Amino acid sequence: MTEPQVWTLIGVFAAVMLGGMTLMTTLLTRTMTAKFDAVDARFAAVDARFEAIDAKFDGLRSEMNARFDTMDVKFAALDKEVATLAERFWRS
Repeated sequence: MTEPQVWTLIGVFAAVMLGGMTLMTTLLTRTMTAKFDAVDARFAAVDARFEAIDAKFDGLRSEMNARFDTMDVKFAALDKEVATLAERFWRS
């Protein structure tokens, strides 16, 4: 353990191991970041689809409310007519 070549080999081995771990950590971090960005993009696409579907449902809800309002007006008119007929029928 007193030979300079042994300490040189230990230093080179330590440098290679530390460099390899640094390289692997850097590559792993870059890969994971890229994958997370891809997943975020997919979630953004799914969110956009849900927003489009929500807009369609809002349009459908508005259309249905308009139709129900129209039917309420028609039923109110029919109710008045039926009430008038019933009143005439029961009075005579």
